[in-house]
Amino acid sequence: MIGDIHKLLLLPHIQVHNANALSSPFTIGFPAMTAWLGFSHALQRKLIADGFVDFEAEATAVISHDCQLQTHKGVDDFVHSIIGTGNPLDKTGQRSAFIEEARCHLNVSLIIRFNGVSKDQETELLERITHHLNKNLKVAGGDILGFDAPEPLRITEGEDTDLRRLTRKLMPGYVIIERRELMQDAMQQGQDAIDALLDYLAIHHSCEQDDAGNVSWTSKRQTAGWIVPIATGFHGITELGQAKNQRDLDTVHRFAESIVTLGEFKMPYQIHSLDEILWRYQVDSEKNLYLCQQTNHS
Repeated sequence: MIGDIHKLLLLPHIQVHNANALSSPFTIGFPAMTAWLGFSHALQRKLIADGFVDFEAEATAVISHDCQLQTHKGVDDFVHSIIGTGNPLDKTGQRSAFIEEARCHLNVSLIIRFNGVSKDQETELLERITHHLNKNLKVAGGDILGFDAPEPLRITEGEDTDLRRLTRKLMPGYVIIERRELMQDAMQQGQDAIDALLDYLAIHHSCEQDDAGNVSWTSKRQTAGWIVPIATGFHGITELGQAKNQRDLDTVHRFAESIVTLGEFKMPYQIHSLDEILWRYQVDSEKNLYLCQQTNHS
């Protein structure tokens, strides 16, 4: 059934240098979803300041074309080590007290569903977006080294031809989607959250021996697909209020902890609707949850 027309911005092949790969206190790799929606929000604020006062970035999709985690594993090493930034020595000749963070180099495309801008304004809008990408925006804390020209798109809901035209522009790449239903199902069966997470990430090995004594090994995960842990938001652990030495005195403050769930990297041609890939902010004030979620999940 043919539905609404979605206005999209495609920001293709953004090359990011030294993005923050420490997506939560206990996961390392692809940046957190809060970083990607934070970029869209920062872009929205700059465009509003440029005069596009009704511009709104409703939702964002992230497509990874390349991710190079800056780690090293030497000969006979059991674990990988973070490649440091080589910060300069302090005035005493000692190493500065920097806490090294994991970094990665990325090539990503972003799709931003937006409203509040007429078709006549889109040329000027693209010029301002290009200006900000070249000048002062960061992506997940990393520097933008280059990007292809931003492009406006129109996708009619339920129109497969429009969707296929979009997914072809995203290939080759992997779009990240939410799979928190895997965690929910495991926890409803009484499993602890961290155990459920690890079970879906673990590779299970098994072997069989035939009548001739030949042994064959198989390796598989609990479910099909490229399942990964992703940080999707925060859970407030203190009451709202003022904190000592907080930077913004006009905004209430609270301490929070990261929320980590499961996601999946999928090839774009496997996507059947736009809502499968779009992430948006969701706030549950009763449970103190500040999340990035997809609406096609309950």
